[in-house]
Amino acid sequence: MQISTVDSLSTVNAGQWNALAGEDNPFIQYDFLRALEQHDCLHEWGWQPQHILIHENDELIGACPAYLKNNSYGEFVFDWAWADAYQRNQLNYYPKLVISVPYTPAQGPRLLARNNDKTIKMKLIETAIEYVEKEKLSSAHWLFCEDDDINTLNKENLLMRFDYQFHWQNHDYENFEHFLAQLSSKKRKNIKRERRIVANNNIRMIVKPGSELSEEEWQTLYNFYQITFMKKSGTATLTLEFFQAMAHKLVAIFAQHENKIVAGAICFQGKNTLYGRHWGCYENYDSLHFEACYYTGIEYCIKHGLKYFEPGAQGEHKISRGFLPVKTQSAHYIADKNFRNAINDFLQRERRAMLDYGKELNQASPFKK
Repeated sequence: MQISTVDSLSTVNAGQWNALAGEDNPFIQYDFLRALEQHDCLHEWGWQPQHILIHENDELIGACPAYLKNNSYGEFVFDWAWADAYQRNQLNYYPKLVISVPYTPAQGPRLLARNNDKTIKMKLIETAIEYVEKEKLSSAHWLFCEDDDINTLNKENLLMRFDYQFHWQNHDYENFEHFLAQLSSKKRKNIKRERRIVANNNIRMIVKPGSELSEEEWQTLYNFYQITFMKKSGTATLTLEFFQAMAHKLVAIFAQHENKIVAGAICFQGKNTLYGRHWGCYENYDSLHFEACYYTGIEYCIKHGLKYFEPGAQGEHKISRGFLPVKTQSAHYIADKNFRNAINDFLQRERRAMLDYGKELNQASPFKK
């Protein structure tokens, strides 16, 4: 095995990377990660690529999408309290190593290995830890991991953490009404009321693949993306050129009112899953957010035979609209032994609280008992 780290995917064979990444998840594939690098979405915001590669006779047999970080922006697994504790003890939490996909709180493979080989995965983990020690970093973090990777990471005695997102599952529904029929009467009526409000405001929903968008539609969609960040005092880190480079995986949802586009949502499509990522609007319309970000996406999944719809991070209000709680998992290596023990103690207490929280969430299911 030849082990290396690279600061760009430009030197990596796209076909070999995708052979390891698989077809299911669009965010772990070469074109998405490379587009982030090519279109100025990373360095300015503290993401420095340091991808881990394992070759055997010039064939890529293992890989991790890894980044050096000097902040915690765009990760969605919140460790600012850890960074603050380091600072109060005159220690540096940054830089750290993050194995994840920038700005993307969606679960996916993090330990890419030929034939899902556990030996290769273990070597990837060992290499990340050795890199932390060699470069005197504070930590390494594997974020939004799938179960198989979590099981492997857990064998390395890393610190484990989980949270919840809210995902919709397609149980072979024939149409939206078939889905609604599975809900309790109260929840069903509420969804119908919200959709009726949008329709009565003469708002029409338009769904288009990114490959069919005009230049004007691209600019309008990107304006909506920027507007939301401006309203929340955030930063629009993704560029228009990045979205256009990913047109073949992008699904745009527009809301049209009186022949004018007034809102838009950006989704990405995987093999079996629709991922809701961003949305924005020029004006506030009653219930339009639910229509653009949830209901139209559900209809799209039913129409195209997609199994899952993941509308993004957080949001307990999604439960009453058919999105049930799902665990999202991460693993953490903390180099400093004292802080490792302190953070482990925190995570044990957090875990107990999260398990209780999960029970409450499941009790709120809108589906018929």
